Amino acid sequence: MRASTVGRTVLLRDLTTLRIGGPAELWEVEGSEELAEATRRPYRILGGGSNLLVSDSGVPERVVKLGRSFSTLEALDGSVEPWVGAATPLPGLVRRAQRLGLSGLEGLLGIPGVVGGAVVMNAGTRFGSIADVLTEVGLYLEGRSVRLPVAEVGFGYRSSELPPGAVVTKARFRLVPSTPERVAKAMEAPDEARRGQPKIKSAGCAFKNPPHDSAGHIIDLHGLKGLRVGDAMVSHEHGNFIVNLGNATSTEVLRLIDEIRSRIDIPLQMEWHLWGQP
Repeated sequence: MRASTVGRTVLLRDLTTLRIGGPAELWEVEGSEELAEATRRPYRILGGGSNLLVSDSGVPERVVKLGRSFSTLEALDGSVEPWVGAATPLPGLVRRAQRLGLSGLEGLLGIPGVVGGAVVMNAGTRFGSIADVLTEVGLYLEGRSVRLPVAEVGFGYRSSELPPGAVVTKARFRLVPSTPERVAKAMEAPDEARRGQPKIKSAGCAFKNPPHDSAGHIIDLHGLKGLRVGDAMVSHEHGNFIVNLGNATSTEVLRLIDEIRSRIDIPLQMEWHLWGQP
């Protein structure tokens, strides 16, 4: 077994886009045998580290991160139904599909993270979700590799109902032949939308959009842009982004979330995943 899979203590703030998070035992794995060994104890799967708030105290579970063998960006060769590894960066996949003249992923432009994490949360924008272009999901489940048709995954708004304990290892997409120029044209609206997002440390949209409105619009209407607790602040650029101005703690972020909710008269559900206790 490679030394890197034995486990080492890391600070999860170094592996998350919000740059917040305490210590954990990290296992970086290559292949099913190492994944099997790493998941023999209670564990959490870490993707690209976006859409995630980790406690300053860290987490007691082992944190498992899929390595390069689960990243297959370069294997995307023009097939309209490619299998893509779970550790493949989603932004790179979207851009490579455009260069190959494959349509279907344009609505995912600007979403950070990796394919596996995007599948778990059914990542998307107002221009579409990843479930819209999936046909199958490859899982490591109970010691074996299985394939699950997308109809059996139970995708919902920013959610999925994968079997308990399942680890996404790959996903199969259904793309449409086009041209690089046409795909680039279709990416213009998503690209324009993402330009309004903050450029400093964040974890993406904090709240799910309620029916018939957007969380960012609601937060903006209530005058909450710039609301701050310590180094955690509601972004001036986009009301649904909480940014880390430098040394924000998870406690400060959670206090800010509570303050936002207390000033709004409709419930806002978290889009982020929360790891550990404050």
